Amino acid sequence: MLAAKSDVQQDTPEVRVTEWRLVPGSATGPHTHEMDYVIVPITTSEMTIVAPDGSRSKSQIATGKSYFRKAGVQHDVLNETASEIVFLEIELKP
Repeated sequence: MLAAKSDVQQDTPEVRVTEWRLVPGSATGPHTHEMDYVIVPITTSEMTIVAPDGSRSKSQIATGKSYFRKAGVQHDVLNETASEIVFLEIELKP
């Protein structure tokens, strides 16, 4: 699996904003979110989410339709579609 590309756009004492790009066949790699965060999709697509136990689910994202998650989320995010997935991750620092 290819590695997703990340570009930290802002990193201040309050927030870190990262643009993520997942080409078809790429993944973020397993990770744990250490801060609360907001995802803002730039593209409309479907992400495959893999939990630590290996279970898989699909998550629909739509351009501009943000969502919030609390710190502690553990997963891998895969692009199993034919199009690039792009989103902004905004981490809220304590």
